Amino acid sequence: MTVRSILLCLASAAVLCGGVAESVAASGSRASVTVRGSSFGRILFDGRGFVLYGFTRDARGKSGCTGACARAWPPYIVKSRPRAGKGIVSSRVGTIRRADGRLQATYYGHPLYYYVGDKRPGQILCQNVNEFGGFWRVVRPAGSLVS
Repeated sequence: MTVRSILLCLASAAVLCGGVAESVAASGSRASVTVRGSSFGRILFDGRGFVLYGFTRDARGKSGCTGACARAWPPYIVKSRPRAGKGIVSSRVGTIRRADGRLQATYYGHPLYYYVGDKRPGQILCQNVNEFGGFWRVVRPAGSLVS
C-alpha cells in the first residue's frame, strides 16, 4: 500500500470517527455474510454489499478492538448468527459476545469488522493498514486474511 493510500485511510478515520455509530445488521432482516469479487479477488461482504475486514491482533474467537479502535473499525454487530450467503461455508459463520454484551459476527473464528470510511457498497479503502496494533485485512472465503 502506498504512503498516499495510508494517509488517506488515516485521515478518513480521523474525520469520520466522531459521529459514526457502530454498524449493525440491517433492521428487519437477518444479517448475512456473502462472497463477492473485488480488486483483491473473492472476499467477504455483508448482505448489503459492504466489505468485511479481519484484524490480525484478534485472538481466534475474541475481539481485540474496543474504544477508539471500534469507532474507526466498527464490529459487525448482529442479533443472531448470520446467514451464510453464496460461497460461504455455513458451519464457519458464527458469533462472539463482546465485552458490552452484543454479538459480533465471525467467520472461521475471525471477528468481522467494517471500516468507518467505506461509505458505499463495494468500497475498500483500508486494506492491509497497520492501525491499533495490528493489520486490517479483507477476508477470503477460505477464512484467511488477504495480506
